[in-house]
Amino acid sequence: MDAAFIETFAKGLKYDDKGLICAVIQDAANNEVLMVAYMNELAVQKTLEGPYVTFFSRSRNKMWIKGETSGHTQEVKEITFDCDKDCLLIKVVQKVAACHEGYRTCFFRKVENGQIVTVGEKIFSEDSVYKK
Repeated sequence: MDAAFIETFAKGLKYDDKGLICAVIQDAANNEVLMVAYMNELAVQKTLEGPYVTFFSRSRNKMWIKGETSGHTQEVKEITFDCDKDCLLIKVVQKVAACHEGYRTCFFRKVENGQIVTVGEKIFSEDSVYKK
């Protein structure tokens, strides 16, 4: 992708007062929502350069590439954005899992009949992947 386009596109988005934009990450094959995270302008540019999604961690105050520790990468396949240009929808090929707690998606719980129910299946041990 052209560097001038990447810079112009990233600058044209609407970031919040902390310089961040919400990114919804979706499986390119089945449209399952995998996670939601945030990006700053540089993370948007790095994601457009590819091949993997780059985020900005609000808790660590730094950029990170999904999978840099776990190997559970997200290869970018498509980037769309909403009408206000304040949210991105990024379709990816997810390697193993998106959730750091061991589930394929971060949305592995739901509210059902006044209770919280786990609906996802744990597919890896976070202790073994993250060496806790």
